[in-house]
Amino acid sequence: MSNWSADLRGDHPPDWVNPAFRKGPGPVDFGFTPDAVLPNGLGRTGVIRTPHGEIRTPAFVAVGTKATVKAVLPEHVQGLGAQAVLANAYHLYLQPGSDIVDAAGGLGAFMNWPGPTFTDSGGFQVMSLGVGFKKVLAMDTSRVSDDDVIAEGKTRLARVDDDGVTFTSHLDGSQHRFTPEASLRIQHELGADIMFAFDECTTLFNTRDYQELSVSRTHAWAGRCLRAHRELALARKHRPYQALFGVVQGAQFEDLRRRAARDLADLEVEGYSFDGYGIGGALEKQNLGTIVGWVSEELPFHKPRHLLGISEPDDFFAAIEMGADTFDCVSPSRVARNAAVYSRTGRFNVNTAAHRRAFVPIDEECDCYTCAHYTRAYLHHLFKAKEMLAATLATIHNERFIVRLVDDIRASMQAGEFFAFKDEFLGRYYESREP
Repeated sequence: MSNWSADLRGDHPPDWVNPAFRKGPGPVDFGFTPDAVLPNGLGRTGVIRTPHGEIRTPAFVAVGTKATVKAVLPEHVQGLGAQAVLANAYHLYLQPGSDIVDAAGGLGAFMNWPGPTFTDSGGFQVMSLGVGFKKVLAMDTSRVSDDDVIAEGKTRLARVDDDGVTFTSHLDGSQHRFTPEASLRIQHELGADIMFAFDECTTLFNTRDYQELSVSRTHAWAGRCLRAHRELALARKHRPYQALFGVVQGAQFEDLRRRAARDLADLEVEGYSFDGYGIGGALEKQNLGTIVGWVSEELPFHKPRHLLGISEPDDFFAAIEMGADTFDCVSPSRVARNAAVYSRTGRFNVNTAAHRRAFVPIDEECDCYTCAHYTRAYLHHLFKAKEMLAATLATIHNERFIVRLVDDIRASMQAGEFFAFKDEFLGRYYESREP
């Protein structure tokens, strides 16, 4: 541990293992060890231990929504340095079915991924697809707030009540029901090392009154998730222990975020408490770091914190500084399929005329497979010709760029150079969007 690290206060358990897990059904093979800590006492590096390996934090978790990071092999994902992947319970429940993944030996075995795995609860997808917002989380709050939010031109596909959510499949129009118990059953069958409690994900357009109601509902669901988790873990001793993270909601309201975090931290059901925590919901981009800080101040220091759904460089620095440990987002692979690629001097579209004769890598400082072997001119050609290889090469680059960025942030924290690296990187990245 570097000598500039903040003191690791003596009230933390000396072995850094979640004491609730020791009451569980299997060996102690999940835990979190903090290491270097920023002067504010919130941002830190560390190691998450799972049955399928360690995750050195901060870390970006590649999103393989349907048990695949689109356009690339799992071997590519491993080769570009990703430590873990996250799949989606909603999508895998609808297709092929969580029972099939279970029969295959779990998510990792099913997709031939040897490392740690995450699954989200499906709550965000039920909300986002149900009201037509798709992947939008960073929202503008200038619109009038409403308790029945629906995207323009969309039909409501999901209805929430105190017991759960009834939704219409976006695949075939069939009706389905998600409850906390159903989400946990599905996630246990998927077999990921880290799961998330079922929560109600609101938008920033909802009124304050509705946000209060939603936080209370999510807390009630969290208790039901812990109870279901205990029952399923005891019934499935043939599988490795799966950690369960509670999800902190509360939108942009400090009192709601802090209350939600405290309540989840205090929650225990028959000896089981949460192994870590997710920070969820729609966030105002300009307040992202502040909101993460509110939550981190209320959560136990010795448990990991996962910020759901971000991937922009400035967001990483803000969130890590204020205590987030891991992240996931579909954006790097999604924008890659539309010819948008990252570089140290900003993100740009490689299919524009400026790159038709650019016989240079996407980013000359990048160490990815794509930049080592291919030029912008070649990728420009592939996208113009609508060749499938375009998405593969661009995705390899984008995922490596983001994974490496977070790795470099971690290294800067361990060296005591976080703030200097932050200023240098962001100064270059946002100075020019088109290299």
